[in-house]
Amino acid sequence: MTSQTTIDTTGSGGKAAGTLADRPAPQGLRGHPWFTLVTVAVGVMMVALDGTIVAIANPAIATDLGATFADVQWITNAYFLALAVSLITAGKLGDRFGHRQTFLIGVTGFAAASGAIGLSHSIAFVVTFRVFQGLFGALLMPAALGLLRATFPAERLNMAIGIWGMVIGASTAGGPILGGLLVQHVSWQSVFFINVPVGALALLLGLLILLDHRAQNAPRSFDLLGIGLLSGAMFCLVWALIKAPSWGWGDGKTWLFIGASALGFALFSFWETRVKEPLIPLALFRSVPLSAGVVLMVLMAIAFMGGLFFVTFYLQNVHGMSPVDAGTHLLPLTGMMIVGSPIAGVAITKLGPRIPLAGGMAATAIAMYGMSTLKADTGSAVMSLWFALLGFGLAPVMVGATEVIVGNAPMELSGVAGGLQQAAMQIGGSLGTAVLGAVMASKVDHALAGNWAKAGLPPLTPVQEAAASQAVQTGAAPVAPGTPAEIAAKISSVAHDTFISGMSLASLVAAGVAAVAVFVALLTKRGANAEAGAGVGHI
Repeated sequence: MTSQTTIDTTGSGGKAAGTLADRPAPQGLRGHPWFTLVTVAVGVMMVALDGTIVAIANPAIATDLGATFADVQWITNAYFLALAVSLITAGKLGDRFGHRQTFLIGVTGFAAASGAIGLSHSIAFVVTFRVFQGLFGALLMPAALGLLRATFPAERLNMAIGIWGMVIGASTAGGPILGGLLVQHVSWQSVFFINVPVGALALLLGLLILLDHRAQNAPRSFDLLGIGLLSGAMFCLVWALIKAPSWGWGDGKTWLFIGASALGFALFSFWETRVKEPLIPLALFRSVPLSAGVVLMVLMAIAFMGGLFFVTFYLQNVHGMSPVDAGTHLLPLTGMMIVGSPIAGVAITKLGPRIPLAGGMAATAIAMYGMSTLKADTGSAVMSLWFALLGFGLAPVMVGATEVIVGNAPMELSGVAGGLQQAAMQIGGSLGTAVLGAVMASKVDHALAGNWAKAGLPPLTPVQEAAASQAVQTGAAPVAPGTPAEIAAKISSVAHDTFISGMSLASLVAAGVAAVAVFVALLTKRGANAEAGAGVGHI
């Protein structure tokens, strides 16, 4: 069956169904824009925190439950895999059944899964419930954006998304601090139990405040084959990115999953042109600003998530900081995102997204270049300067790219647009960690033997060199128990210098990615057409 979907991108059509005029008016607290923002912020805070807070708890979980390193990796991978694969489908569910309902189910399920993890006594149950966390988190995140889009008038949407982005940025960057405090002073279970009262608060606020908004021409059926094809393609892609560091980028299995992903996306694209109500109307991507926003979100996440991944190892293993101290040293980044996000929202409202987005990515590129100059003895003041500049650069991008994607989509596809935004960020983060991790591994493998020999250390066997390289890639010094202090000092110096050379190269690559994103940002514009009724004409 040939698709009947047409999308008006000219802005000349009449008022589309689902615009602001069609929305129910707020009734006291219920439906109030700013109280709605507070409610969804409480919910998304849980999901954003869990992206980084759990990493601090992993060593304690491994010790308590007798887990292997591979098991611990799955605590993180299972969550991100379920989240990334489900986001767009979850957004479609919100468009169909209402974003209020999907948000409430999401916060309830996320909190319940978190409590179940805290009660788990085996690594298998931890990983299983992490999958459920990802699935319910996928329901929650696009629904939050859909609620903001439906509740706020166009002239205040940037400010709302600015505060929403501030919550996500602060939660992501603040995760290691809170996680370190909880693990150090309470238990690893408390990292998950904390989501239970937060989820209960979000549920209570949601029941009292959130007002259901549905566009008149919201989708009425489900593209089940499209969901299957897209989910399979996303799974293969994210799985390849997760496994590439251990399999190797030249391994046949890596490229088998990448090829399967490409085939899945191709089949999905073909099917979407044939089905009456597609999961994602491909004509949506005729909007250059929306497409640019998706690409920009991927590039931003590559630079941010990939770069931040190595910074935590640098602070803890090279500078010898505790998890709490390391998190404290990232406060300039967190602080600038908290301060910068609402300011960015105001700037984007007045200037449009192009200048703030391009300026933000330029600042991000400079910050990543500055981070490539860090040494083993770099002081806190210099580190804070680059971290603060990175937060300053990321703030307008988090806000602006989100508004560009969601604002340029028609109202009845706001959930799908929110899913696209979050999926782009998850894929970008996975891609950044995988690619920059490969850059780091290649540099360490190439430099370690030479640095080891220059230090006059005893030669390593191939097995010992491989094990040492694995340790050095995280900034750890491969010092065996009983090693004399003088030799141990030399090994530590070699390990840290080699790690820093790899981190510097990875940071330069991240800076290059951010520089490319500057030009992508110039293709964006505010979502005025969608608000004015120039979105979907007929579905």
